[in-house]
Amino acid sequence: MIPVLDLRGRAPGVRELRGTLPRAELDVEAALATVRPVCDDVAARGAAAVLDASERFDGVRPPSLRVPADVIASALDDLDPRVRAALEESIRRARTVHADQRRSDTTTSVTEGGTVTERWVPVDRVGLYVPGGRAVYPSSVVMNVVPALLAGVGSLAVASPPQKDHGGWPHPTILAACALLEVDEVWAMGGAQAVAAFAHGFDGDEDLEPVNLVTGPGNIWVAAAKRLLKGLIGIDAEAGPTEIAILADATADPDHVAADLISQAEHDPLAAAVLVTDSTDLADAVQAAVVRRVGETKHFDRVRESLTGRQSAVVLVDDVEVGLDVVNAYAAEHLEIHTADAAAVAARVRNAGAVFVGTWSPVSLGDYCAGSNHVLPTGGCATHSSGLSVQSFLRGIHVVEYTEAALRDVGSHVVTLARAEDLPAHGDAVLARLPDLA
Repeated sequence: MIPVLDLRGRAPGVRELRGTLPRAELDVEAALATVRPVCDDVAARGAAAVLDASERFDGVRPPSLRVPADVIASALDDLDPRVRAALEESIRRARTVHADQRRSDTTTSVTEGGTVTERWVPVDRVGLYVPGGRAVYPSSVVMNVVPALLAGVGSLAVASPPQKDHGGWPHPTILAACALLEVDEVWAMGGAQAVAAFAHGFDGDEDLEPVNLVTGPGNIWVAAAKRLLKGLIGIDAEAGPTEIAILADATADPDHVAADLISQAEHDPLAAAVLVTDSTDLADAVQAAVVRRVGETKHFDRVRESLTGRQSAVVLVDDVEVGLDVVNAYAAEHLEIHTADAAAVAARVRNAGAVFVGTWSPVSLGDYCAGSNHVLPTGGCATHSSGLSVQSFLRGIHVVEYTEAALRDVGSHVVTLARAEDLPAHGDAVLARLPDLA
């Protein structure tokens, strides 16, 4: 069922692998043409434009854009107790992990009387996007809100698309997750119009203060809006379709591997599922298990389209060493290691959004309850970017404090370098204080 890419007998370099390995086609640049007028309309007309866009794209006009407090509270009251317990455990574990990510201010004494302090300051206000399309993602509420709160962000708002089946409000499970995290500013808006509303804000019957940073996964229209508005706002990433890569050898359990490939294919027809292995026996066994399991899964059509698409593959390699080169070049959002001595192999992974070690650490654990964050870089961006964390909501500010003696000690060097760069006024700023250095 899954296409096969045979790299045996070859040792391709990074450049060749980038051009050879399967990847979902996501033309964000082309989507800009559709997104730009939507974002411009929101900038010009505010809430009215968001409501019109919701009616056009989501098929429903919410009763109001801001979700009333009683609607949020009712969603929590009506939540299945088992779902509530699972969300509470997810929140607890996420808080445990993310609490250790908070950075401390550091003061460095450069010279006697001269210090530089790196001060970590949270973003003033953030907009957290929670998608709502083929699936419901209360877990994405947890993954966005927990690190923002632990970073000390003073003001945060959540946006999620209005749902025709739920009176024009976001899905009640998403609202319930917001209630559990004591988030009271929730907006019934999705897509590019939500990102634009966060970026520009609006006033009138409902006031939305603009944000400094937008985080959270979304579809191609959300990614395009993030690209368009980056600069006016900060963004975490232009998230594309989800990805799983699995590096496995003959010791792997083929049924576990198949189940994990299907679990990510379930998200989207464009989801990527890639198995890298040096064992043809395992590859054959996984293919057979996939065929059997796909027929039993709820979202059969979606999964089949994902697994048979050009973005998915079984990649055959000569050994685990080459397999490591392949997965490092691929830089998957989620990477599982199913090999002998999996921990040692995982320690050599350089590029991945998150790494899951051994057969008892499936990606779905990380999606919900590992304590890790599931908002991760896609499309190969893990070669240069990280997943969402407390650091995503912090800015480092250098605070420089020198005494007169400390400036005098280095002032002539400042003047010399300023003149070398043909910026003499820079040096004059020092000489204005210490004219005897001239």
